[in-house]
Parts: sequence; C-alpha cells; structure tokens
Amino acid sequence: MYAVIKTGGKQYRVAANDVIKVEKLAGEAGSTIELDQVLMLGEGADTTVGAPLIEGAKVVATVLEQTRADKILVFKKKRRKKYRRTKGHRQDITVLRITDVLAAGAQAAKPKAAAAATPKAAPKPEAKAEDAAADAAPEKKTAAKKAVPKKAAPKKPAAKKASAKKPAAKKSTEENS
Repeated sequence: MYAVIKTGGKQYRVAANDVIKVEKLAGEAGSTIELDQVLMLGEGADTTVGAPLIEGAKVVATVLEQTRADKILVFKKKRRKKYRRTKGHRQDITVLRITDVLAAGAQAAKPKAAAAATPKAAPKPEAKAEDAAADAAPEKKTAAKKAVPKKAAPKKPAAKKASAKKPAAKKSTEENS
C-alpha cells in the first residue's frame, strides 16, 4: 500500500519502509510521528483520492535523525553596477522511515507494551528540550552583547613630501628676435 502525503508544503509518495527527507519536524531521533495529511491512498489498481484529504487516514513514521541539507549558494548580481553578493544556506531537515500506511479506521501494528510506553515518554523529553533550548538561546545572546569589539587605532596622516619641480624652460633667442 502507498500513500501521497503533504508535509512542509511538499507532497511525497511513500510506502512502508521508505526513507524520506522532509522539512524539519519536531521530534528527536527514535521518536514516532503521525502524518495525517494524506491526499491519496493506493493499493494495486485500487486508489482512493481525498477532497482534499482522506479523513482518518494517516502515515506513521520514525525519526531517524535531525540534520541539515547540503549548502546552496545564493548569488546576486547587477550588471555594470559593481554589485555582487554571495550567500550560503543550509535547510534543516528531518530524515523519516515510514513504518506504516493506515487507511481510515485502521490501527498500527505495534507491541502493546511499546505502544503504551511511547506516548507517555515522548511529550516529556520534547517539553524539556524546548525549555532547555529556550533557556540556552538568551544566554548566547547576552554573551554576544558583552563582547565589545576593539576599535581601530586612528591613523596618522602621512608626511607630505616636497614635490620636485622641474626647472623652467629656457627661452630661445630666436623667439625674441
């Protein structure tokens, strides 16, 4: 069975055990995420298309890692104006492994002990991680404010040299006559 899902403003065709890279989603490595924006389900010749979503259908995925994509270069230029700017950008991404594609009303096949432990344990670390990140961010900002850049020493004017003057040209006697 496959599904077409929407996440991060993009659409992906996924099936069980597929590994996909999507825009950053909240969750640590090893946690489980449910993607409920399912646009289409298919199995062989049988397909179901939502209008725009299929109610109750979802895709269950496991977060493999939180990482960053390759760097892209952004280059701006205005010809004949001596204007050129180069910047780089790396997008934060989440790598997911699709574990299950569920139609409306279906439930994921998980062990009962693991299913009971995962929902209780997952919210607490996320909340702590967000609080820790929020606490760490102001500290970095205050540290940056404390560091005062050094001022450049004033430059002394260069000593002026006397210009070497050429001697005046001699007047020829023929011009005077």
